[in-house]
Amino acid sequence: MLSPAVMEKTASQNRRETTMPVPGETIRLVELICARLCHDLGGLIGTVGNAIDMVDEEAGGENEVVAFASSAAKALMQRLRLIRAAWGPETDPLMLTELTALVTSPLAARRIVFDAGALPAACVFPAPTARVVVNLILLAADGLPRGGTIVLLGEPADLILRIDGSGAGWPVGLAAIMRDEAAAIAALSGVRSVQMPLTALLALSRKLRLSPVLGPGGLEAVRLQAAIPASWPIATGPSAGG
Repeated sequence: MLSPAVMEKTASQNRRETTMPVPGETIRLVELICARLCHDLGGLIGTVGNAIDMVDEEAGGENEVVAFASSAAKALMQRLRLIRAAWGPETDPLMLTELTALVTSPLAARRIVFDAGALPAACVFPAPTARVVVNLILLAADGLPRGGTIVLLGEPADLILRIDGSGAGWPVGLAAIMRDEAAAIAALSGVRSVQMPLTALLALSRKLRLSPVLGPGGLEAVRLQAAIPASWPIATGPSAGG
């Protein structure tokens, strides 16, 4: 017969399992909240930006304060578009040129360069893949606190994302949650660290495969593939990404 302590522990575990949201439900909730916020804030930011531009025209473009405010409003709108692409409902496939235009300016504000020159210029990312790529880029940017370069290699069905810069490093624990839904959900614990588990949950919910690319120093890059095979080895630096 189980002791009362063991029975309580088992019951507690069962309660957590029955109340734990599945990845699809978590992502859908994020999509709805994001869509609503982007809709409401986008209209307000657009109105403010237009008003600032009118003042700037009346000033003949010579007022530095107004010019700075106009630039900040445009940057905020670009950031909002990036967030919408990352967490709003999926829309259309994304061309490489569109992806580059989407991320270049927000990354430049953080002294980060996006390099996708190794990919064919005409390549197109399916909508689910595009969203995960955008989120991986945001996650990679968090790993470049002093600026640097985000490099995208491969093809839409098999991509490698690398980061390079002073102090560069992928978030601790990323490799452990790439294939583990429960661990990813458990990692949803703080605003500053939410990008990592949400990216993993998004990939899992879309049946996309995230894998760590390991090297002598640990996690060197992240691999994104279009389908989850039954068994997949962990990639290593020399053989991954060409």
